[in-house]
Amino acid sequence: MKEYKEDDYLMISGIQHFAFCRRQWALIHLEQQWTENYKTMDGNFMHRQAHNGAFHEKRKDIIISRGMPVFSRIMGVGGICDIVEFHADESGTLIRTFGGKYTPLPIEYKRGKPKDHDADILQVAAQAMCLEEMLDCTITQGALYYGEIKHRVNIQITEGIKQNVKDMFDEMHQYYERGYTPKAKKKKACYVCSLKDLCLPELEKTGNVETYMNNILAEELEDNT
Repeated sequence: MKEYKEDDYLMISGIQHFAFCRRQWALIHLEQQWTENYKTMDGNFMHRQAHNGAFHEKRKDIIISRGMPVFSRIMGVGGICDIVEFHADESGTLIRTFGGKYTPLPIEYKRGKPKDHDADILQVAAQAMCLEEMLDCTITQGALYYGEIKHRVNIQITEGIKQNVKDMFDEMHQYYERGYTPKAKKKKACYVCSLKDLCLPELEKTGNVETYMNNILAEELEDNT
């Protein structure tokens, strides 16, 4: 089984960008372009709040880990979990640091509300898969906390979702190795994207430079006749 070197790891959080828009992911993670808008700043604030506090905190039978680094050599990714809850469970996995058996539950914080696509689900599933590899356990549930509705949405992490995560990271590695930025495909979501002024999806409709120049020349000829 292939394992990636740490220098080749991609960011786990990138799967959310990639699932939403391949071009957005490439602009951020390949071309290192980024602009802030209200939504991204608000989202960053929520993540800082999630990471704020003690590294580990115990509440009854739950140990809460904030800002926990995770990685996967098999998928070639690494990143930070907002929160991982370790629930005491006799059928769980032995975690010697905590002196008992626990079942991990990764929780990702989002500023908005549940979406009509699976980008957020894929991100929390990717975190779960990293935890599985690190702790030699099986995780079938995660959670997403949405700031707009102010409560968690529990996520069933199926084998189908895990396969989608693997396939998507494989595709991301291929793009990364090629340094490939996909062309823009304008859609409704472009209007709320913080990168719309860098991406310029509306220019995709103008065609290539040769076509554009020919159209300009044709207009000038028409005006002069």
